[in-house]
Amino acid sequence: MPATDFSKYHTYKWVEIPSNIHPNQIVDQEIRQAIDGVLASEGFSKVTGDSKADLRVGYQCSVDQEKQWNAWGTGRGFGMGMGSATSSTIQNGTLAVDFYDPTSQDLIWRGQAAKTLNPSGNQQKDMERLNNAAKKLLKNFPPPQKK
Repeated sequence: MPATDFSKYHTYKWVEIPSNIHPNQIVDQEIRQAIDGVLASEGFSKVTGDSKADLRVGYQCSVDQEKQWNAWGTGRGFGMGMGSATSSTIQNGTLAVDFYDPTSQDLIWRGQAAKTLNPSGNQQKDMERLNNAAKKLLKNFPPPQKK
């Protein structure tokens, strides 16, 4: 949000975005940990419970599946030759992180990263991908103050 003074924000609290569907409890926790790590490195402190926070943070995600076809063939066409086609399912995941001012309840900043949530079955690899995506997603947060 243009003209927002981000220097007044020092603490944040997680909030649920009602329309968001979380992939599962583990991925929810991993997303929050990745975002928490980046925000902590930027000097923000997370508050919980009834404590007041300068910012409200929520996320939305979408995980879609699409088919990938791998095909090969030999021969000159007209039914002569051999070929094969296989399909596999690719997970495409988009993560959006929203920051709200608790007083005005306005959305003041949003970051988004595609192909972030792509479960591979290797939890360490998935967490590394998520941590890198969180860094990239939040690299311009907070935005530099205009003079």
